[in-house]
Amino acid sequence: MVTPTATTDSYPIVDLLANRARLTPDNIAFVLANGQGAITYQVFNDNINRCANLLAEHQIQSGDTVAILCHNCVEFFELLFACARVGAVLVPLNWRQTASELQPIVVESGAQLLFADANTTELAAQLRKDCPQINLLALDPDTATALQAPLYEQLRDYQEPTFTEATRQPGELWYLLYTSGTTGKPKAVIQTFGMALANYVNSNQAIELTPRDTTLNFLPLFHTAGINLYTLPMLFAGGTVILLPKFDEDRVCELINDGRISVFFGVPAIYRALSLHPRFPELELSAVRSWGCGGAPIQTEILEHFAKHNARICNGFGMTETGPMTFLMDPDRALEKLGSIGKPQILTSVKIVDENGQKVQQGEAGQLLLKGANITPGYWNNPEATAQTFDGEGWLCSGDVARQDKDGYFFIVDRIKDMYISGGENVYPAEVQAVIEQHDTVLESAVIGIPDDRWGEVGCAFVIAKPGADVNLDQLAQHCKAHLATYKVPKRFVVCDDFPRTAAGKVQKNLLREPA
Repeated sequence: MVTPTATTDSYPIVDLLANRARLTPDNIAFVLANGQGAITYQVFNDNINRCANLLAEHQIQSGDTVAILCHNCVEFFELLFACARVGAVLVPLNWRQTASELQPIVVESGAQLLFADANTTELAAQLRKDCPQINLLALDPDTATALQAPLYEQLRDYQEPTFTEATRQPGELWYLLYTSGTTGKPKAVIQTFGMALANYVNSNQAIELTPRDTTLNFLPLFHTAGINLYTLPMLFAGGTVILLPKFDEDRVCELINDGRISVFFGVPAIYRALSLHPRFPELELSAVRSWGCGGAPIQTEILEHFAKHNARICNGFGMTETGPMTFLMDPDRALEKLGSIGKPQILTSVKIVDENGQKVQQGEAGQLLLKGANITPGYWNNPEATAQTFDGEGWLCSGDVARQDKDGYFFIVDRIKDMYISGGENVYPAEVQAVIEQHDTVLESAVIGIPDDRWGEVGCAFVIAKPGADVNLDQLAQHCKAHLATYKVPKRFVVCDDFPRTAAGKVQKNLLREPA
């Protein structure tokens, strides 16, 4: 059983979804891209109540955990809000992982129920074998048949569409998100009700969500962006969410071109895929009023490419630990401040400090620290990791090097752990990558430091060629020498088809270091 953390001196948070259903019951909450139609807020709220009654029938009580393994579907959000109503904790599982990777998470979290869909049948079957204490419910008929498991929809629809509403404290645990683990063992990041409300306020301040807006949900739901950018804020605002099971570039292009989307969020890999799509030059992009990006640095070339089609991508910054909305660039200055993540949003405080924890001067680089209502209280059952992540005054140490310009705009320089020292000089791979990606033949790059007998460490650059292009490594090296100090020029270049990535599109540099 998970014990939710709670603060006793804070304001309670009402059931935002229930209140939204009362305000705009006939508004469309979800459009199902599989052709199964639309779901109003009233129907969605009724199904959440039915799901909450179903959880109670399965003896799920406050503090108990429930796991879900699925591609994007409305049932995920039914279960998420139903857990909120009974006080249970949801644990989304990463369907890209193996059963052997997921089994410790299921055991550690203490999940008593597992929901699975047709895309995850084999994984769910193995988890049920490895975790005999867990009960399995199927999210679709095919899975029910294959796993001989009860069908969730059928059980849900037997329940009453009413459930006693309960307020929650901001510090109460709502769901757990296991980090992608780019630097080591995944940690369970606590997600609270207060964080969800703060993310809504920050998002709404940044892009002004309204009931007339529509966003697209395709990022995986075991990742904070899939849940929070911008699905939960859109639901609180009363707008519409179009659900895709996963990213489908043809379908996304079609929805954008048809004027169905007004608010869009994607990681850089998504924007890259769209920019390379054969239909992109002819797409009508004007209906999208907000183009948000985060999860990893985005190439200047992609920003400029979209700008030529009158689409200003606003780069941002956030972490699983920050709820995630923390920074987002404003469109008016997006082209003037290429590469900037904008300014801190309204409920977030930030500062940049040196290695001694002292504030740096404006324009100087240092570690970005964050504090506010959107920040996680820590890692579940992991006080050591929590202590390492927060300083003595409660500031979250992001692990990112940032700087602030004279106009108050912030720029991410690089990850602290990605920096390496060559001949006594600090080298930030992001700076080197930006130069490499200016070359006509390079689509994307990843630079890491590798051991060197003379200099301690030198750079090794992995590059992906643009479609139809051949990368001449000698010419690429000369290009770097013309634009970088000698100690920053990689000593080794490797051409790859692709990089190992997390679900957010981040390059897993720790996996590149092994072959390097």
